[in-house]
Amino acid sequence: MVFITSPNHKTLALNINPNTTTLHDLKLAIHGSSGIPIFLQRLFLSQSFRLHTHDEEESSLLSELGVGTHSTLTLHVPFYGGTSQTPSILPKPPRLDFLNSKPPPNYVAGLGRGATGFTTRSDIGPARAAAPDLPDRSSATTIGRGRGKPGEEEEEEDEGGNDKRYDGNQKFDEFEGNDVGLFASAEYDEEDKEADAVWDGIDKRMDSRRKDRREARLKQEIEKYRESNPKITEQFADLKRKLCTLSAQEWDNIPEIGDYSFRKKKKRFESFVPVPDTLFEKARQEREHVTALDPKSRAATAGGTDTPWSQTPVADLTAVGEGRGTVLSLKLDRLSDSVSGLTVVDPKGYLTDLKSMNFNSNAEISDIKKARLLLKSVTQTNPKHPPGWIAAARLEEVAGKTQAARQLIERGCEECPKNEDVWLEACRLASPDEAKAVIAKGVKWIPKSVHLWMKAAEMEHDVARKHLVLRKGLEHIPDSVRLWKAVVELSSEENARLLLRRAVECCPLHVELWMALVRLETYETAKKVLNDARRKLPKEPAIWITAAKLEEANGNSAMVGKIIEKGIRVLQREGLVIDREAWMKDAESAERAVSIATCREIINNTIGIGVEDEDRKRTWAADAEECTKNGSIETARAIYAHALTVFLTKKSIWLKAAQLEKSHGTRESLDALLRKAVTYRPQAEVLWLMGAKEKWLAGDVPAARAILQEAYAAIPNSEEIWLAAFKLEFENHETERARMLLSKARERGGTERVWMKSAIVERELGNTDEERRLLNEGLKRFPSFFKLWLMLGQLEERLGHLEKAKEAYDWGLKQCPDCIPLWLSLANLEEKVNSLSKARAVLTMARKKNPQNPELWLAAVRAELKHGNKKVSDILMAKALQECPDSGILWAASIELAPRPQRKTKSSDALKKCDHDPHVIAAVAKLFWHDRKVGIARTWLNRAVMLAPDIGDFWALYYKFELRHGSEEIQNDVLRRCVGATPKYGEKWQAISKAVENSHQPIEVILKKVVVALGKEESAAENSKK
Repeated sequence: MVFITSPNHKTLALNINPNTTTLHDLKLAIHGSSGIPIFLQRLFLSQSFRLHTHDEEESSLLSELGVGTHSTLTLHVPFYGGTSQTPSILPKPPRLDFLNSKPPPNYVAGLGRGATGFTTRSDIGPARAAAPDLPDRSSATTIGRGRGKPGEEEEEEDEGGNDKRYDGNQKFDEFEGNDVGLFASAEYDEEDKEADAVWDGIDKRMDSRRKDRREARLKQEIEKYRESNPKITEQFADLKRKLCTLSAQEWDNIPEIGDYSFRKKKKRFESFVPVPDTLFEKARQEREHVTALDPKSRAATAGGTDTPWSQTPVADLTAVGEGRGTVLSLKLDRLSDSVSGLTVVDPKGYLTDLKSMNFNSNAEISDIKKARLLLKSVTQTNPKHPPGWIAAARLEEVAGKTQAARQLIERGCEECPKNEDVWLEACRLASPDEAKAVIAKGVKWIPKSVHLWMKAAEMEHDVARKHLVLRKGLEHIPDSVRLWKAVVELSSEENARLLLRRAVECCPLHVELWMALVRLETYETAKKVLNDARRKLPKEPAIWITAAKLEEANGNSAMVGKIIEKGIRVLQREGLVIDREAWMKDAESAERAVSIATCREIINNTIGIGVEDEDRKRTWAADAEECTKNGSIETARAIYAHALTVFLTKKSIWLKAAQLEKSHGTRESLDALLRKAVTYRPQAEVLWLMGAKEKWLAGDVPAARAILQEAYAAIPNSEEIWLAAFKLEFENHETERARMLLSKARERGGTERVWMKSAIVERELGNTDEERRLLNEGLKRFPSFFKLWLMLGQLEERLGHLEKAKEAYDWGLKQCPDCIPLWLSLANLEEKVNSLSKARAVLTMARKKNPQNPELWLAAVRAELKHGNKKVSDILMAKALQECPDSGILWAASIELAPRPQRKTKSSDALKKCDHDPHVIAAVAKLFWHDRKVGIARTWLNRAVMLAPDIGDFWALYYKFELRHGSEEIQNDVLRRCVGATPKYGEKWQAISKAVENSHQPIEVILKKVVVALGKEESAAENSKK
């Protein structure tokens, strides 16, 4: 099937196969359907692809030309002369043979009616008056045709009325000028298509070259316009912030804005005239209240058609109003009779309720009528179908016809008395007084229905009557677990015990009843009940777990493991598959029930079931972590304890167990675990160090020393233990012991860390010569350790030897060219000694050797800002963001350096590039803080410290914020969290914490000093702006 769209916008459907039909056959089919000649047909597969009519393509199949099944071709017909309309079929003009036939000799048209012949300039000779003297017209016509005799083709075109001569209107196009007409009849081949593609590519290339400049210019104009025309809110933002400083008296002194438009209003002419007396008389008559009819007026109007006055009593109009009120109250009472028995309309505010009523539209009413008719057909054709009656009743309820709904459901109860759903619906629709009778009738018809008995008990408000109804139901349905549970809940403990004994006799296969009875019985009786339950339910694990809990609760912890082990063995013998996950959940439930021994025994006996030997370590570690997340600490502790019995020498298991004890246990339990760990893994340094640190944090320094001595005996060549012993002595102000330990470590061939620590000790003691000696010796041994070069340069700077400091930095950069702190220190030194240009050169060299380093870019930007070069700093920041687009510290600095109206845009761009970078988060939090959005700022600051808890600058900013806007409780919480995180990094934090005077200060003191430093920096920035 191929579709042809003809010029008259009609579609022809041709039932042909493109795989077997040629282009010529297609044109023949079009000619047969539309009458359009083949030579006038122009077929297009698309807007620019035409099916050519070459001889080689006439015999080509349509599928070879790209025509498929269900393809649509467009049929064009050429028109010459610029016709305005396109006829569907070209009509053939009538053929007049006499126009081309040879006229008779000496024929002159119109000679019979008195016409005479005439000549023009083309004729030779004078005009001839007589007909016989005229020349032969046929020969004149032949000679006047022009040069050459036309061929057969030209004659056919003349007959068709087509003229191929040049027509200017035909060639003109209103968009592309006269060029289109020149090639309108030309064929669009592949070369034309390729040329158009080349020119399109050139146009796109030229447009892309101009696009960047155009967009940059447009962006610059927009920014310039925004800077010169800021918003009103931005202009007065600083004034709004200063409003917080106004006092209450200044607020009161602000004048109220008045309506000054009255001054511009034109005063209208107002005239006053006296009121006529007739108006007062009419108003008085309208305010009168007539309470009775006038007998005289009644008698005057009495006629033959009126009722005689003597037979009609005088009607009091007040009584008539009261009667109308009575009628309205009856209507309200009718409305109050609802399904639930509550008053729908408030007697005092019924008008408000009437306004809130939803009136159904005509469409809804029509739908209700259709549904009513349909459901009526359902209930009449199949009256024993309960859902039909329920649906019909609910439809009437929705329509507001409660009484009709009750009648329908009543008929449904009569037709389907054995269906409980019908009775429940009837009970729901009935009024409270009738509902009990309906449900009573239902339980008579269906005494085995649990739902009806539960509904009947629910409708009773007295507990005794509820109990009575449920007991009555149990007489008819003694095996209903739901009824037994309900009646037990309403009974006292003693009665519940009796009822449960009867319940397990009637329902022996329900474990919940057995467990409830065990909880109410004494220890001895409970054991008998559990034995009976085990006989009735041999495949129920809950019975064995409950027995273990019972023994643990009564102090028989030794029996717990035996019961669990025996229970698992019996269950496996009965054919029950032990589900490890389910038993772990039971262990967590036992932990929540404070049955710790039962929890541990469940884990010990089931944790290894179904786990391959090579997967045990990984699986058990994952199970313990999951239990820790769920808050089941004892379960996780039991898993680690069992794993340590299997993997005694695995350091990772010991570390995870120690971390669990550190987070959720006591110091004693952690110490015991670590003692046990180092017994089985004496070569694990981290276990020894953890034990020593815990003792040190607990304040027991001698115990920490003892642990480190034992560790040194176990691992004599461990540098970590040497450094830990040094730190213990150094932090406790035992300087000599610390120097002695480091000296021994250096003698034993210590690493670069030992030499660095030795220099730090001498710096603390103020021995500059010894510090320089140690640094020089350390650099001879370890020339590539940049920290020693950095310390040497800092030593010379402290002593004022700036040239020596510069020399130390230069030597250090030769050994460590990729050390960023050395480059930054050298740049700062050059800025102090020489000028900005020298520091700029150092930073430029550093960026060349260490490309894409955001710290170097930030240092360059700050150096320019420090000397007031704002434009240069902006250019550097733009280049930095181009080279390091994902750097959080650069984006944060860009936000702070941007003008206030542009900060929100900068922060949005920064969040798009680095959504989870703590520096960007902190910068955005500062914006919210400055905008007085305290709650949002607190959230963002908390997010920053959560992302990077080891960066002290964020903790200082958070603590400073809470000091201004938070309560004391929140401040203490932030301080506690900071101490727990033990931050080590941060530009301000490291500068203060590594100062000589703060070497032994606790984290709380350093945090407060950093807050003070931030405050001073903020004050200096505000003063510089002023």
